[in-house]
Amino acid sequence: MTGDPGNGVTTTHLDSGLTVVTDRMPHVRSVALGFWVGTGSVDEAQALAGASHFLEHLLFKGTAERSARQIAEAVDAVGGDMNAFTTKEYTAFYVRVLADSVGMATDILSDIVWEPAFRSDEVDAERQVILEEILMHADEPADAVHDVLAGAMFPGHRLGCEVLGDADSIEAMGRDDIAAFHAAHYQPGNIVVAAAGDVDHDAMVASLEDRLGGRHGGAPPARDALAAGPRPVSVVNRDTEQAHLAVGMRGPDREDEDRYALSVIDHVLGGGMSSRLFQSIREERGLAYSVYSYRVAYERSGALAVYAGTAPARAGEVLELISTELDRMASEGPTPVELDAARSHLRGATALGLEDSAARMSRIGSGQLVHRRVMSIAEVEAKLDALSPDDVREVAARVLGAPRTLAVIGPFAEDDFVATLGSEARPPGTDGNTPGH
Repeated sequence: MTGDPGNGVTTTHLDSGLTVVTDRMPHVRSVALGFWVGTGSVDEAQALAGASHFLEHLLFKGTAERSARQIAEAVDAVGGDMNAFTTKEYTAFYVRVLADSVGMATDILSDIVWEPAFRSDEVDAERQVILEEILMHADEPADAVHDVLAGAMFPGHRLGCEVLGDADSIEAMGRDDIAAFHAAHYQPGNIVVAAAGDVDHDAMVASLEDRLGGRHGGAPPARDALAAGPRPVSVVNRDTEQAHLAVGMRGPDREDEDRYALSVIDHVLGGGMSSRLFQSIREERGLAYSVYSYRVAYERSGALAVYAGTAPARAGEVLELISTELDRMASEGPTPVELDAARSHLRGATALGLEDSAARMSRIGSGQLVHRRVMSIAEVEAKLDALSPDDVREVAARVLGAPRTLAVIGPFAEDDFVATLGSEARPPGTDGNTPGH
């Protein structure tokens, strides 16, 4: 068992392979409990595209001992919340209850994770739900454009594929296929159980050991390296009211020390209302309602991306403004004032997240799963404080100066955009003489 008494976080690695991490919050009355499975859509063969997300749905459909209704009623009866989500590299199932109901919550999560029933009629019913979810996602171009961007940035790799899968793979996936995927990946050595709130670590460990039922072994899945470079442009022609634009560049992976500098760059570039992109595109020119940047970090790679939604006739102007800010950041980096403000923001956002048991459970669960340990807040702050302006400028030059990928959903064809993002993009109806330039 390892722990940081001053930080309240304690970790135990069981002989079965299961890892248990808790964050004691004696001043709260709740416990947030989560099972973090180290498998996501990147670990699926093409024939099983969407299997992780399918499993996320099916585990709530019941076990040999509990129906879906019984699970929902048990959590509702104590005022709890229960949910799950799937990402490219992991899947999480979580519940938040009052501390005196933590035994019931542990029972239910253990039951659904280890003993899902996979009843054929429920698999077929949930298949239809997921097909509807795929259609719903496709109807939201502001969301779907990020999948288009990922596909262009990571071509030929599962990082570029949608977490939901596609209609063909979901329709073809059989009950036994899903059960076999579960048996291969939902093993103790590939799972972290995290709990935060009014929780006793030793009692939680004992409770989980009792519910393992002799299971042991398993390991995180091996993942393929990227084989191909990014494509410059990917356009989905659709008769939308807005042009949905996403610009991305590959960046540091999840263990790269440069991720701290990139977090600063992301905030300065498009992380809030004071960011360069928000001020330039929305506040000064009124060209978009939504404009922001974000970063992602995976085991094998990462990315920094910018999104903006604007009128199709303004797409060229908005792309020029995005390129201008990316070029300026790549050549100059943040100013000293921006660097200090970004550090302060990141510290504040982290501190605010520590006030909620669910947020703290998520921090320790994802941290232990992804990095194999939970970094203390002091350690994170020290990493930020150690960044010099030269450090940040070097990362900005390398990441933002790399080849850029443009993804678009709107009334365009790929020929409407030149192959190099740094050159002028001229959607139909524009002459290249855009206002403000």
